[in-house]
Amino acid sequence: IDRKTSIFLSASASASASASAKPVAAVALDPQGPTSERIERRVPMTRMRARIAERLLAASQETAMLTTFNEVDMAPLMRLRSQYKDQFEKTHNGTRLGFMGFFVRACCEALKRFPEVNASIDGNDVVYHGYQDIGVAVSTDDGLVVPVLRDADFMSIADVEAAIRDLGLKARDKKLTIDDMTGGTFTVSNGGVFGSLLSTPILNPPQTAILGMHTIKDRPVAIDGEVVVRPMMYLALSYDHRLIDGKTAVQFLVTVKDLIEDPSRILLQL
Repeated sequence: IDRKTSIFLSASASASASASAKPVAAVALDPQGPTSERIERRVPMTRMRARIAERLLAASQETAMLTTFNEVDMAPLMRLRSQYKDQFEKTHNGTRLGFMGFFVRACCEALKRFPEVNASIDGNDVVYHGYQDIGVAVSTDDGLVVPVLRDADFMSIADVEAAIRDLGLKARDKKLTIDDMTGGTFTVSNGGVFGSLLSTPILNPPQTAILGMHTIKDRPVAIDGEVVVRPMMYLALSYDHRLIDGKTAVQFLVTVKDLIEDPSRILLQL
C-alpha cells in the first residue's frame, strides 16, 4: 500500500470511530405504557345480581341438569310472519307478530303431552301443575329477569305477544313486582336476540325444564335427497334428570320442533 492510500484508510477509520462514539439521544418512556399503575376497582353486587348469583349456584348444585339439542327449520314460520305481520299489527292494536308467541304456544301444547316437563320436585314428592305459567327471560341493565305469563295455555298468540311487550316495558322501567316474577312452571329463553348460536340454558328452580331459542342462520341441509339452504335455529332443552328421563326430554323437544315447522298445527291444536 502506498503512502497516500495508507493516510486515506487511517482517516476513514478515525472518522468511523468518531461517529460511533457520538452519544445516542435518550428515548423518553411513555408514562401511560406498561410501567403505569394497574388499577382494580371493587364494588358490591347489586341486590338483584346477588340474588341471581345465589339462584344460579343453587340450580347447578341442587339439580341433575342435562341438555338435549335439536334444530328447527324456520322457513315456514318466517313465511307466515312475513305474510301476515302488517295485518296482525293493525288487527291487534299495534301488537307486533314475533316468533316468541308461536314458541310459547308450541311449548304449551308440548307440556300438555309431557306433564313431567311441567312438574316440580318438592322433597320426595312430584308436583304436577294443572296449569301452564310460562316464564319469559328478559334482559335488563341490572341483569336477567324472568316475568311470568299466567295461564299461558289459555292465551292466543296475540295475547302472548302483547303480554311479553308489556312485561318487557315494565322490566325496562324497573317496575316488575315480585308477583310478576314468581310461580312459573316452565321457562323460554331467547339468546338469539343477542346473536347466540348455541348455549345450554340453566334451570330456574323449582322448575324442571327450560327451552333455549337461538339466532337464525342460513345453513345447508339435506331435504328429499337434495342439499338446500334453509334458515335454521338450534333449540336447547335443559332439564332436571331427577324427574325427566332423556326419552321424554327428546320427545318434548321434537314436538316443539314439529309444531314450529308446521305452525298451522299450533292454531289447530294438532
